[in-house]
Formats: sequence, C-alpha cells, structure tokens
Amino acid sequence: MHFTRRGFLSATLQTTIATTLGAGLVGVAGNAMAAGGYELINPPQNTSTPDKVEVIEYFWLGCPHCYAFEPSISAWEQNMPENVAFIREAPPLNPSWEQHSRAFYAAQLLGHEHEFVPAMFKAIHENRQRMRKPEDIADLAAALGMDKDKFLKTMDSFGVQTKMNRSMQLAKGAGLTGVPSVVINGKYRTGAGLAGGNEAIITVINETIAMEKKAMGIE
Repeated sequence: MHFTRRGFLSATLQTTIATTLGAGLVGVAGNAMAAGGYELINPPQNTSTPDKVEVIEYFWLGCPHCYAFEPSISAWEQNMPENVAFIREAPPLNPSWEQHSRAFYAAQLLGHEHEFVPAMFKAIHENRQRMRKPEDIADLAAALGMDKDKFLKTMDSFGVQTKMNRSMQLAKGAGLTGVPSVVINGKYRTGAGLAGGNEAIITVINETIAMEKKAMGIE
C-alpha cells in the first residue's frame, strides 16, 4: 500500500504499483541491505519479550499484498522456531484504515484474533465486501461467535484506542515503509520489495531470528 508526502494514493493505484509507502510517514531508519533482504532500524526498538526473539508483522486487512502474504506468514506461525514471540499490528496509517484497525484490536481484546483475521480477509478480498461499516464488521464477528453489541462497544473502547496509538508509535519508530512489513527483534525491517517476494520474507525472518538467538545466547 502506498502514500505520498501529500497523502495516500487512490485504492486503484495502490493495487497496481510496488509495495512501498515512501518517506511520507517517517524518515527511513537505516540503510537498505540488499544482500540480506532487510533494512537496519536505527536506533533499534525496544521489544516486549526480552527473553525471546520478537517478530512483528504490520498489516492492513484491506491490503491485497497483505492478503497475498497471509498464507506464507500463517504457515510460518504454525511452525515458527522456539523462543520466538509473534505479534501482529494493524496501525491505521491511512484514516480510511481506521475501522479495520479498530476491528482487529477489538477481536484481539476479545480473544478471537486468529479466527477473525482470515474471516475478514475472505470477506474483503474474496467476497468483495468493503467491510468499512462497524455494523457490517460486527455482523461478521457475530457469525464467528462473538457478541455483536460487545464487539461494537469494544471497537470504540479506550483499550482499542490505546492499542491503535501504540501501533502507530511502533510503526513510526520502525521507519515503516510498507505493508506488509515485518520487524525482527526491533532491529531488522523487511518486506517483499526488500526480500524479493513473500516466500523470501520468510527466509529473511528465519535468518535474522537465528542471528538474534546467537547474539542473545538462546536456542
């Protein structure tokens, strides 16, 4: 997904050009490491799991590139290395993403993140539903077994707002340049453009995890 310094491009253009947000959000944090498929984050970010290697995927439910990456990252999550913490963040980098971000964090707070994400991806990218109205999103949540009214209230809750604010701070600190993007242990940022494709992102994730485990003295 893209935006320029003057604002985001149209949805049509976003789906037809390379996955990069450019420097409009924040300055680029680090220099490209073409051979390694990642960029260094400078300064490195603190992580929330100091005894494990933290892997954060930044995504947007309405992003076709994120949808295309979903099978790869989901398969990796099912078999990820030991002593690794996997976290997903959905920062509303564009105001039009807000309801999707609120919905993701509401589902997370209610303990239904893992079934909600694929259901939303399917509704948006396979069934061609916009899913921008809270009522429509809450109907989907109800179909997954959640209480509709509780879901709507959670979307507008302080807890969700706090998570959204934090996700934006993390994205800024990581020098986010596109979605989907993956940050490994607060030090390395990668994506399809840097790594050379979705499967190559997984390779970079595993390689940088191994580097960090060695540096941390864990297996």
